[in-house]
Amino acid sequence: MFDFSLPLDKSFSPSGEKTASLQKQLVTRLQQAILHGDLRAGTLLMPTRLLAKELGVSRNTVVSAYEHLLAQGYVVTDPTGTRVAPRLAVNVPPAQQHHATPYRLPARLVQTSSTRQKLSANMMLSPGMPALNQFPLATWRRSLERACQSLHTPQLGFNDPLGEKCLRQALAQHLYLARGVVCRPEQIIITEGAKQALELCITLFTQPGDRVWVEDPGYRAAATIFEGGNLVTHPLPVDQEGVNIPEGIWQHLPPSLIYTTPAHQYPSGAVLSISRRLSLIHHARQHGSWIIEDDYDGEFRHQGEPIASMQGITKEGPIIYIGSFSKTLFPTLRLGFVVLPATVIQEAESALHEIFRSSNRLQQIALADFIDSGEFARHLARMRRLYRQRQMALRRALSMHFPDCDILGGKSGMHLTLRLPSESDDISIAAAANNQRLGVRAYSQYFQDPQQKQSGLVIGYGNTETSSIADAVERLVNIIQQT
Repeated sequence: MFDFSLPLDKSFSPSGEKTASLQKQLVTRLQQAILHGDLRAGTLLMPTRLLAKELGVSRNTVVSAYEHLLAQGYVVTDPTGTRVAPRLAVNVPPAQQHHATPYRLPARLVQTSSTRQKLSANMMLSPGMPALNQFPLATWRRSLERACQSLHTPQLGFNDPLGEKCLRQALAQHLYLARGVVCRPEQIIITEGAKQALELCITLFTQPGDRVWVEDPGYRAAATIFEGGNLVTHPLPVDQEGVNIPEGIWQHLPPSLIYTTPAHQYPSGAVLSISRRLSLIHHARQHGSWIIEDDYDGEFRHQGEPIASMQGITKEGPIIYIGSFSKTLFPTLRLGFVVLPATVIQEAESALHEIFRSSNRLQQIALADFIDSGEFARHLARMRRLYRQRQMALRRALSMHFPDCDILGGKSGMHLTLRLPSESDDISIAAAANNQRLGVRAYSQYFQDPQQKQSGLVIGYGNTETSSIADAVERLVNIIQQT
């Protein structure tokens, strides 16, 4: 039974403030008593004057507490006084209140959560992490300062849902010069990274239950996003020419979306050949499918001329070109983009203004300034030279210790993939390496088809000093030998 005579805490904290207002204490006590069943439904509460006297507080404190409970629906009033609301009290013993509702992780997330490594920026050999200490932070601050100075009060409200005009213009020019992407600024939508870009593709181009083709091995996070969007993923094998579409699959399992990384397949490093690119575009047109071209690190080509985008091969192809700045600049920038075909943006623009909201206005303006000033291009040129040097150092170290193992990739990007003997437990090796601050990842975890799984390690070099790579590989060798 609830005891109204228990005094409230009128003490003060060391800073001189009351630990909680008397009204709040009384409200909390009465709420808990009602929810735990100590005050049953229909129970008449003490009159405000009498309760105030019992607790040694002012009547206004009790009146305010009762009014608060009334506003929340805990109590009702009638001519006889204030009562606990009917059918409200839970009437469950307090001991049982602490039992949490059982939770089971959705099936689509089980494999992702069980294999996901907790990686951080200070881990050596972590794939996908750029050279953070080489980013021109002072220059970026100046771009941010200029962006702040350019803002006026009206601009503190909502911006264009599809992104800042200045950034879309700067991006259109950069993508044309650097990646061969042909588009107008109006075709570009600014997103909060690649994840939102993929979610936008799901919204615009699919219905629940549609099929999406993904590379196998491939970017697992993309497959998880598709499955989370109620799509059915179908893995396609990858060889030295990129994704290899089996004979007859277009007729038997046509997709709504096809997810590809043609410039630098992740994680094998293969480049999608021109014949396969043209064939993919041709069949996608015939079957009404859309191709997502994820150009996640196409800016970093180390051998020969840059591999141009697939989007620029043919006019008005069924290609959605996406990218982000997490690898070219830094991950926490959380800015990406989608380039939609002109026909799509014409049809979908009005709907996009309703369903999409761009953000990070200040950072968008700053990034536009960073690109227009030439700093972005200069930074990319410096990083290409640096990553080329680090990739060569990593390849030398791996070749010295693993002369008989295949090393995949190396012509682009910020990682190499070391193939290990089939009996090697790459998952255990990666976990042991992670414990020693070596952020390598298990190659087998990038496969969806269990029959196609191969053992290996995906090894990054972007954020590892050249002078430290040989020692890091030696540590990795010791872990492999002991696992």
